[in-house]
Amino acid sequence: MSDIFIAGIAMTVFGRHPERSLEDLANEALQGAIKDANCRIEDIGVAYYAGMTNGPLQGQISIPGQVVFSKIGIESIPVFNIENACASGSSAVHLAIQSLRAGNCDVALALGAEKMNIPDKAKAMQIFEAGWDVSRAEENFASLARMGEGVEIPPGSESDRPYSRFMSIYAGLCRQHMKTFGTTQRQIAAVCAKNHQHSVHNPYSQFRKPFTIEEVLAAPPITYPITLPMCAPLSDGSAAAILCTEEGLKRIGADRSRCIRVAASVMRSFSNRSLDEYDKNVGHLAAKQAYEQAGVGPEDMDVAEVHDASAMGEIIQSENLGFVAFGGGGPAAERGEFTLGGRIPINTSGGLESKGHPLGATGIGQLFELVSQLRGEAGGRQVAGARLAIQENGGGLQGIEEAAVAIHILAKK
Repeated sequence: MSDIFIAGIAMTVFGRHPERSLEDLANEALQGAIKDANCRIEDIGVAYYAGMTNGPLQGQISIPGQVVFSKIGIESIPVFNIENACASGSSAVHLAIQSLRAGNCDVALALGAEKMNIPDKAKAMQIFEAGWDVSRAEENFASLARMGEGVEIPPGSESDRPYSRFMSIYAGLCRQHMKTFGTTQRQIAAVCAKNHQHSVHNPYSQFRKPFTIEEVLAAPPITYPITLPMCAPLSDGSAAAILCTEEGLKRIGADRSRCIRVAASVMRSFSNRSLDEYDKNVGHLAAKQAYEQAGVGPEDMDVAEVHDASAMGEIIQSENLGFVAFGGGGPAAERGEFTLGGRIPINTSGGLESKGHPLGATGIGQLFELVSQLRGEAGGRQVAGARLAIQENGGGLQGIEEAAVAIHILAKK
């Protein structure tokens, strides 16, 4: 396959932006990516727009990409709207890569943008109720929540405030992991504290307040073993990437020293596996496929960004990516192996729980962090000598796992 490169990438600060419009956020990311790639809007041959909230929160049910792009200077070229739950942004990147490899053009844009903070917070939270088979919502919830049966829930560890039912599902996954492998709440808190510590050094992060493990454990509960700092917030923000073929790089005059090669791009969907078939987890299968595509292994990775809508997600994905054996994620996190300076730093950006989680922009925001690392431009969160990086981004739920998973491996040329 022909080589594809990220020539330019940019993101806004993720967070609450009540005074800014969706197109304003999208334009900031677009202009940043164009400047970074040293190209013009007119150089882009195809554009992929990733977003979930345009319809339910802003009323733009159809053609959100065409509408947003028309307001920020993109018209006439093919535009595709991508919705793949929380994996929408990574899906847009994957499809842009496919378009480039097919020879349809030599410069492609993937952009994700969301405005999730609206006055009616309950309406915003309902977005997450659509991330599974809505015709079987109650059956799904009961089945997934049962995964956590058999773990004693300490008194006072359940919130009396409303929250997304997906947090109960994440809690079920946590408890299932706890009773199967002996994972502890403290180990989950160690992941959370580490990510909040990393976010202190990230100017794009929604939260930049450090936490200790003890502070995470003492924080307001959501549902055992999850406490508030372990959860990703509602976020506004945008991120954009300019991807090119070799010919595209030459045509726009990109600075080759800052172009990052896409060594692997993989998308997979769920399967109806049983709970104990960990080696058939969609994330694990996608990672194996990506390593094979790139001709590398987990031991070769220098830094990773993984989907941690709750802190437990990082533990599960560290295992799926092969950094540790199944069941080894919690102890490794507590030993500091995933911390800056550790064996394989994970979520140097602060992860979704600290950096923020504007759904359609999330995957591209993860890639922004990894490109920054490979360019040596990550400042106080820089991983020394980073040359290979891996991203994992999941979306939705089907069966007992993510409905969609994207894996990208990036290489410093």
